[in-house]
Amino acid sequence: MEEAVVIRVENLTKTYKLYEKPIDRLKEAIHPFGKKYHKKFDAVHRVSFKVRKGETVGIVGRNGSGKSTLLKMITGVITPSEGVIEVKGKLSALLELGAGFHPEYSGIKNIFLIGTMYGYNRREMESRLDEIVRFADIGDFIHQPVKTYSSGMFIRLAFAVAINVDPDILVIDEALSVGDMRFQQKCFRKMEEFRKSKTILLVSHDINAIVNYCDRAIWMNDGRIVDEGHPKEVTKKYQAYMTGSTLVRYIESKANKWVEEKETLGEEIDCIPNNVDVHGDGKAKIVGISMLDAKTKEKIAVVDPGQSIDVILKIQANEYIKNPIVGLTLKDRIGNIVTQCNSFVIGKKLEDLTKNSISVFRFTFTMPNLNKGVYTISPAIASGTQEEHVQHCWVHDALIFQVLGKNKRYHLQGYLFLDDVECEKICERMGVET
Repeated sequence: MEEAVVIRVENLTKTYKLYEKPIDRLKEAIHPFGKKYHKKFDAVHRVSFKVRKGETVGIVGRNGSGKSTLLKMITGVITPSEGVIEVKGKLSALLELGAGFHPEYSGIKNIFLIGTMYGYNRREMESRLDEIVRFADIGDFIHQPVKTYSSGMFIRLAFAVAINVDPDILVIDEALSVGDMRFQQKCFRKMEEFRKSKTILLVSHDINAIVNYCDRAIWMNDGRIVDEGHPKEVTKKYQAYMTGSTLVRYIESKANKWVEEKETLGEEIDCIPNNVDVHGDGKAKIVGISMLDAKTKEKIAVVDPGQSIDVILKIQANEYIKNPIVGLTLKDRIGNIVTQCNSFVIGKKLEDLTKNSISVFRFTFTMPNLNKGVYTISPAIASGTQEEHVQHCWVHDALIFQVLGKNKRYHLQGYLFLDDVECEKICERMGVET
């Protein structure tokens, strides 16, 4: 293995046997002709990568993509079916909640137990005990059986031990998603200190953590590596994948009359997911939404405050709609409304919508100075006025996006007003979605 490389994974595969019924295991074991009752499933399939000394590498991917299985093989918890793993240096891992802890032992006894697993004798662990107890900060519970611990207390103790056994490599599998925010911040400060001279392999669904703390990111899906590179670029692609759905190419040529007189729209609009909540009388239906960079016209799912963006809506009119109003609502991750706007409020009178037609609308605005985090956009179409209107279609949380700005505010009060908002209808065609 190269001198600077501390983890080398080559063509790593983990295959499991899946049985339709439990009894099939027995049938397969005793079948005289060796009949197979299982199907093979690769949780990880031919994965290869290297991690260098001093590097912090983040791994992202949806649940079931093989991230945890990969880390378990690297840490020696499970054996790979195929491939090579080489690890150079002492490795400390935070995998499943409470992994390695004896439930009947107290926190203190478990500290010494885990220390033994890492090759330390009692005297060596005693010299580290005060720092571990101080960092865990669970009070008198340190003397209680860990089976009485909450999930947050488990991770406090596990992290405190993991960073105080002087590892060369720290492996963390989504463990920091548990616990209160103050402790999470303390852990990340410790990781920032740790990464100056050590190597970290981090699995997380927290995109901000991957972007801010990692030198490189790996995106896994269905047991394979989809992309690898700079964290911001990789997470942008991952977010776009996670927030998207089946793409509909709705512009093919001018001949199909999907354009107005002076403009051709050449983007693809994402379909509205099937699992979102929708309400309204159904006279109109929002069938597509996409977010684009207003300058490059590229589809995006990660934005910065101050960035100019387009939100494209595709709306199907099932009846004649007079005086349509099209609007957007931005909400934070717990559903608080951050800001709203619509065509009526900004003084844009839209043309009536013809029955059985498809219209495309574009909102262009500057993303306000939002805190880092996940936000959603809920589009709506109504008719009438702001005071007296009929709601035809409101789609809750139709589009999910991530803000990666460096705003230091901790709370948003009330609504933000979007500056320089424009709304326009950019094309229409006859027909309905099938």
